[in-house]
Amino acid sequence: MKIIKYITVFILCIMAVSCKKYLDEVPQAVVSQEDLKTPANTDAMVIAAYSALGNDRFFIPYSSMWAYGSIRGGDAYKGGGGTGDVGEFHQFETFINNTVTNGSGDAVFYQLFVGIARCNTALQLVEGQTDAAYPLKTQRQAELRFLRGHFYFLLKILFNHIPYVDESIQKSADTYGSISNVALTSDQLWNKIAGDFDYAAANLPVTQTDVGRATKGAAQAYLAKTLLYQAYTQDDKNNVTGIDKTKLTRVNTLCDSVISSGKYSLTPEFATNFLPQSDNSLESVFAIQYSKNDNSSIGRTDAGHVLDYPMNAEYGCCGFHSPSNNMVNAFKTDANGLPQFTTFNDNDVVPTGDYKTGSFDPRLDHTVAIPGHPYKYQTGLVYQAAWARDLQSYGPLLSMKETVAYTDPSFTRFPPFMSSSKNWEIIRYADVILMKAEALIQTGREIEALPLINMIRTRAGNSTALLKQKDGTPTSNYRVDTYKPGVNCTWTNAYAWQALMFERRLEFAMEGYHFFDLVRWGIAAEYINAYFTTETKRTPHLVGAKFTKNRDEYLPISQAQINFSHGLYKQNTGW
Repeated sequence: MKIIKYITVFILCIMAVSCKKYLDEVPQAVVSQEDLKTPANTDAMVIAAYSALGNDRFFIPYSSMWAYGSIRGGDAYKGGGGTGDVGEFHQFETFINNTVTNGSGDAVFYQLFVGIARCNTALQLVEGQTDAAYPLKTQRQAELRFLRGHFYFLLKILFNHIPYVDESIQKSADTYGSISNVALTSDQLWNKIAGDFDYAAANLPVTQTDVGRATKGAAQAYLAKTLLYQAYTQDDKNNVTGIDKTKLTRVNTLCDSVISSGKYSLTPEFATNFLPQSDNSLESVFAIQYSKNDNSSIGRTDAGHVLDYPMNAEYGCCGFHSPSNNMVNAFKTDANGLPQFTTFNDNDVVPTGDYKTGSFDPRLDHTVAIPGHPYKYQTGLVYQAAWARDLQSYGPLLSMKETVAYTDPSFTRFPPFMSSSKNWEIIRYADVILMKAEALIQTGREIEALPLINMIRTRAGNSTALLKQKDGTPTSNYRVDTYKPGVNCTWTNAYAWQALMFERRLEFAMEGYHFFDLVRWGIAAEYINAYFTTETKRTPHLVGAKFTKNRDEYLPISQAQINFSHGLYKQNTGW
């Protein structure tokens, strides 16, 4: 018994020494704050902030914003396998069913703040470096402020009232729950976001050695976009109460700076923007850079669009993001090759499948997968209605800008999903052109906006080379012309405004921002409810859908976030 007692005491002593030794050592695979302070590791943290751009998941597609901007803006139906398949998106689409417990809404709020936290952490480290040890200090600060501005911009257009945390006050994990989401007014929040882009524009180079890093032109364009949104002033019930023309004048100046830089231009072919072999083209002002075969488990592929591929054997999942009949009809043109502003939706082309009797803008077949039409320009791969997942609920159409041909080297599978390493554009040069046109029209200079809008339409009309059937005949009957005052239109300010709004919808269809255009223009309620009136008769999944004015302009602050802040966060208007 004594021997057992001595052995036990000996073992306990050895354990005590071992535990003390273990507690005194830094755990493996853990990087300390001190380790991060080296110039090399600080630079690695800047890269980590960039990587937050593409950290989407299938239920939080914040890179493209399709679930928040396309399906809420009338461009698309949710799609998928019925209303219960990722039901949170069905709540977004119908509005009336949305709740403060929507998990996707909570997740996108959280994920965007993860991106902001990475920016703030990296900024703290960069600011601790000396110029001698870290020669790119100012440039890296500018890049991080650009990225932070991007994340905050998305939060602002999604939720309106958000807590604002920068690197000077990010001190602990509790910080985000201890700062009120109404501490700043809407205008003050916009100023903070604009301030980041302003700093970036002043301190970023015109060209970066590393493709994908933010540039001066990207910062100027994003600053213009921020000021354009801020210019449409709103009251505390989300009503647009006026337009700040001083800000629009600066939007125009910033767009001129991007244009005059000579670094960007419209690609001759519209399709170029949505083909992986054309990544980082002259039209790309800022894009998320994806990758595969990069030594990670599944690559840094575009996870935000994994749900959007067809259900045929070559793909297999999942049939989401289905273009609405309304949006397809918007691509109709009249005998003059111009959009049908008020009558486009009177007759529905989708049930007939006849794209030869009338005439259409070619951007239709670059955007929408239509039965009988080649899929992603592959004449040997003709899209079929059966490739859609739920014909009864969502019809036969699917979105194409975000997908790639299954034979493309960028295509990858990670069952049950698939995706690609194709870039996703955040701002393309076409947006700069149309932002300038919008600012000009809203300041009474519609004549100067005319050639800008016509520039976009000319490119659209010239983008038919890839839209061929196997026998070489055009896939649809295309007719597009420019606006010619006194010949095919009367270019008044009101008419120019209609043309601008329509051109934005056609050019950026299914790219995720249409809803946010409607909100900043102050027409969301009227537009969406008119859309529901007609579209409900075409698809049963929209029965009962309704946009509630002075509420649905923004998503609710999730109950989970309010609980996290112990009630400090205040709920948005109407919720």
